Amino acid sequence: MAQKETYDLVIVGSGPGGYVAAVRAAQLDLKVACIEKEPRLGGVCLNVGCIPSKALLDSSEYYHLVKDHFVDHGIKTGRVSLDLAVMMERKERVVQELTDNVRKLLEGNKVDIFNGTGRLVGEDQVEVSADGGGKKQILGAKAVLLATGSEPISVPGLEFDGDRIVNSTEALNFSSIPEHLCVVGAGYIGLELGSVWLRLGAKVTVVEMLPQIATTLDGQIARALERILTKQGLVFQLQSKVKSAKATAKKVRITVESDGKEDTLDCDRLLVAVGRRPLTRGLGLDEIGVNLDGRTGHVLVDELYRTSIKSVYAIGDLIAGPALAHKASAEGIAAVESIAGLPGEVNYDAIPSIIYTWPEVASVGLTEEQVKGRGIPYCVGTYPFAGAGRARCMGEKDGLVKVIAHAKTDRILGVHILGPRASDMIAECVLAMEFGASSEDIARTVHGHPTFAEALMEAAMAVRKCSIYAS
Repeated sequence: MAQKETYDLVIVGSGPGGYVAAVRAAQLDLKVACIEKEPRLGGVCLNVGCIPSKALLDSSEYYHLVKDHFVDHGIKTGRVSLDLAVMMERKERVVQELTDNVRKLLEGNKVDIFNGTGRLVGEDQVEVSADGGGKKQILGAKAVLLATGSEPISVPGLEFDGDRIVNSTEALNFSSIPEHLCVVGAGYIGLELGSVWLRLGAKVTVVEMLPQIATTLDGQIARALERILTKQGLVFQLQSKVKSAKATAKKVRITVESDGKEDTLDCDRLLVAVGRRPLTRGLGLDEIGVNLDGRTGHVLVDELYRTSIKSVYAIGDLIAGPALAHKASAEGIAAVESIAGLPGEVNYDAIPSIIYTWPEVASVGLTEEQVKGRGIPYCVGTYPFAGAGRARCMGEKDGLVKVIAHAKTDRILGVHILGPRASDMIAECVLAMEFGASSEDIARTVHGHPTFAEALMEAAMAVRKCSIYAS
């Protein structure tokens, strides 16, 4: 097992954290190797997460519009049918194109790509094992960056079987539309995948232990989203717990506990979407002394993303914080810049989060509950999309924009958008927070008419009515 030449940086994982870090390292003239255990580059996000789920969300939304909304615009289509196989083929094509682009990007930046499983065998050595237990090789590394992401959490009594009881990856690949899909967990993944199959014709029941869906959202936004999704047809059972599930050849019977009483629920498929955990298995962390959080399993790092072993760094879902692809990318760049001796950092107060239901939800900064909990004097401005001309033209009147600002300084503390194109609108708010802008800055910025973004301007104007006269 001969040792290869030493690299300035060896990256384990080629997801949005790993491949972005590799490109940045190459730009800084570091000699870089990237290890990926899957046949395709891109990690969970590109292969079985963000990208395929959004491809299905867009396809299912088109189907929903043709079937239920084109008639409102005077467009008659006749009988509409669905070819699920073609929809899945399109999803796979999108994924393949993007993963191919990642390979071209790395190769174009002269990053050496190793296909296999990476494991630390020393502070400056990474072993690469080809799948199937084949040849092993050692890569020398002045620095190692761990970017292996996360995996779905399984629940005792609800173990995945790959057929009837499934995780988010398997729920992206159903060969037929379930008559009744049950979802455990009303977080981002559960709501998005539940929306896909609802639009395509399934009955969808979402069971959530907590009293609110999407618990990280601002409470007002979460309640509004629940009302909208309920109107669309999603059935929510909140403050309920799935105790067990028994799968047969064609059905799943689940036992649900609510208010101290147990009841049974039958469905075709059960999607367990209760969260994800850091994928640290097999990395050799214990052997070389990398410290983990005993409660969450996250890798512990300092402000430079260094672990307890100073030559080993970690980013993305492996470390604390929201499991977001763009967070991992930002951390990858910051970690590499730190390795290169530059002042790399990430502003965690200005990381957007998005739920790709329809309407979309996008947020940045603090929720109203968090502001209250910290005792910060604040003002709130809201504006409904029903008041925006562009939204009415599009027939998308549901939702609102909510801007929270400091009552004394007017500095923006958080922005929460529930409505059409929220995922794109939030970028303006992230930039505003990066620059320490006030609500007045947004209110006085001329926004095009008619656009969805006018709702943001109007919400900012509503904040000023409070903050200008605050004592």
